[in-house]
Amino acid sequence: MKRMRRLLVIGCLWLPLIALARPEAVPSVALEPAQQQWLDTHRSLRVGLVLQAPYAQFDRRLQQLYGANVELVNALAQALRLDLTWRNFADQASLEHALQAGEIDFAPGLTQTPASLRLWLFSDPYMRVPQLVVGPRTGAMAVELEKLEPDQRVAVRMPSPLADYLRSNYGTLNLQGVPNEREALQLVVGGQASYAVLDEAQLSRLSRESEFGELAVVGDIGLPQLLRVGSRRDWPLLADVLERGLQAMPAKALEQLHQRWLQPKYPRLSESAGFWQNLAMLFGMLLLCALATLIWQRRQQRQLERSLLATRENLAERQVREEALRLSQFAIDQSTVGILWVNWDSHVRYANHAAERMLGYGEGALLERPLSDFEPNLNMDRWLELWRGARAGEGGVGQFETHCQRADLSVLPVELSLSFLRFRDAEYLVVYIADVTERHRALAALRESEARLKGIAGNVPGLVFRLERDPAEGDLEFPYISEGSEALVGYAPAEIQHPQMGLRNLVHPEDRSDYHRVQDLALAGNQDWSWQGRILTRQGEQRWADIKASTRRLADGRVVWDGIVWDITQGKRAELALARSQEQLRELSAHLESVREEEKARIAREVHDELGQMLTVLKLEVSMCELAFAELDPGLNERLSSMKRLIAQLFQLVRDVATALRPPILDAGIASAIEWQARRFEARTQIPCLVQVPDNLPALSDAKATGLFRILQEALTNVMRHAQAHSVEIELVREAGQLRMTVSDDGTGFCRDQTRPTSFGLVGVRERVLMLGGSMTLDSEPGEGTSLSVAIPLEQETDRDSSAGGGRPHHCP
Repeated sequence: MKRMRRLLVIGCLWLPLIALARPEAVPSVALEPAQQQWLDTHRSLRVGLVLQAPYAQFDRRLQQLYGANVELVNALAQALRLDLTWRNFADQASLEHALQAGEIDFAPGLTQTPASLRLWLFSDPYMRVPQLVVGPRTGAMAVELEKLEPDQRVAVRMPSPLADYLRSNYGTLNLQGVPNEREALQLVVGGQASYAVLDEAQLSRLSRESEFGELAVVGDIGLPQLLRVGSRRDWPLLADVLERGLQAMPAKALEQLHQRWLQPKYPRLSESAGFWQNLAMLFGMLLLCALATLIWQRRQQRQLERSLLATRENLAERQVREEALRLSQFAIDQSTVGILWVNWDSHVRYANHAAERMLGYGEGALLERPLSDFEPNLNMDRWLELWRGARAGEGGVGQFETHCQRADLSVLPVELSLSFLRFRDAEYLVVYIADVTERHRALAALRESEARLKGIAGNVPGLVFRLERDPAEGDLEFPYISEGSEALVGYAPAEIQHPQMGLRNLVHPEDRSDYHRVQDLALAGNQDWSWQGRILTRQGEQRWADIKASTRRLADGRVVWDGIVWDITQGKRAELALARSQEQLRELSAHLESVREEEKARIAREVHDELGQMLTVLKLEVSMCELAFAELDPGLNERLSSMKRLIAQLFQLVRDVATALRPPILDAGIASAIEWQARRFEARTQIPCLVQVPDNLPALSDAKATGLFRILQEALTNVMRHAQAHSVEIELVREAGQLRMTVSDDGTGFCRDQTRPTSFGLVGVRERVLMLGGSMTLDSEPGEGTSLSVAIPLEQETDRDSSAGGGRPHHCP
């Protein structure tokens, strides 16, 4: 069976050669005199072919070329009477390299692209190769790509212009990329893809295999491949001659050429008209060649198998390399970094799109230009020095910054990176261009910001610092200390930045423990910290400082505290002086209040005792006068009765004055005094007053009892004047070594933020409480009533009572 397949392949190779032996008659070509004269001097031409079935193939056994493009060129040679020399190439790149080297004159079967126009002069298309949609024969006979469902896969070779066309025009198409057309058809046969898209030429080559006999053409995508004849650009008359030769070829001959080589054919016995004839010819040839080739075949079988295997591996490896090369070329063309390939003479051989955009040139305008057009300072000596340094692998010339001149004569700051490259027996220096305009702007802005920050920090009346902690090692350091340190503490920034110095050694020894506690707590929790205390200068001078630092975390994980040390010596001294003044004023106020209370008590006693005694004597004298002389004169009796009434009013007035100065009820204890004051408030205002006083209250000093009583009087006076209350509650409670008195009402209340500057009632209450060493709480809301709570300590009272033997306290002046 293997021998039969080999013989079948040999017979199939003979068929096109037999057909090639009978070329169609091509009429003579009418040329212009100049064209005819040029052709007479250039009869011998070199033809370049890219070996790709079915356009051009080479039979190694017969040492002959065959294919559609071979037949076409033979027909042109016959019509123009040319003497041809054939050269075949593995790929398009090799063909173009040979053209640039002057080794070929023209080539058939080329596709016109913007890049190839720089190398070839193209004829009009002589053959249209459509891109076809292939699917199973059992499926639909006509397929439109835009109507395919998303779950229907379409296999196509990637990367390729065909794949780019499908991706850009059919956005919803589910494309599946494959390395070659054979795998695309295999996916359709295996059911892994619904359809495959490939050109008619590749389909005609693959459709002859029995593996793809069940596939059929189901559509045309409308993107044909137009085959042209390309010739040397420096021989325009050759292009005109070839164009005349193509125009002279009959359309029928081109159609037959298309049907013979590009029309898909499927190996079905029932549908092939020439199958039995070809089979008979094959058996006849087999009988003639079997004996001659049998021995040679046996000898060459193993060698051929090894060669085929090696060739297949080489082809697969070449396809992989070509695919990688195409991907690399695409990546270079689409890169955002400008890339130039430069010869040793500093002329550009390749430039990607990014380099053209950066330098302001159009597509292809950078080619063959010297680098001095873009960098005027780059003379030839400097260039050769860079070339030799890059070629020798010296690191000093690998990367540097410079300024390039764009096409509009503007200057562009760039960073150049050089890399030496050897490619296809040629040496290049690859220049990578990066636009650093934004980087320069950012650096300039950063420098300006740093200068502004240093200027601000240097003029701040204090010390600005930055404290950092490395997350890996955990060490703390001061990377920045402002110049204001010398004015503040007399130390230079470098001295404070020393690991053995820091800010801690500037703190006063008596305040150092508190500073360590605040700072260590903030450093442990990565929190902001603030501290006020004393620091010492280099000269030993004591100053007050306010240290504040705010924390932030950098992108690399470091924790940074930005802080400032303010000199608050003047303010602190003023604050301490003010505090001492306030304390002295409070002591003076307490002394004056004590003196006033004592004076009130003395006046009350004198009024009560002296005036009371005098009024009593006066009342007795009036009574004696009434007994002795009332009967003598009726008018005198009336006068004496009036005097007795006035004396009674004076008695009441004396009692009221004495009570106002110091109520005698205070001598009975604070509880009785509170109950007495509440009853007087009820009698005067008709407002119910509920009093809650415990039974076992300790004895208070006269000063504290009088103070609590005056506070109660002021609170009840405010209720009477402003509260409009319906009831008042007074509570006296002993709790946690304190005696707390609370006065609450259900009146209108007030907003505590709205204070009246002319009202000193609450100010007096607060001062009395501070003088007693207690605290005051005031709660009030509009419409919710008011609650005043006063607490005074009892411990000192007990100690003072025991030391004084229970007597009245003594007030120092």
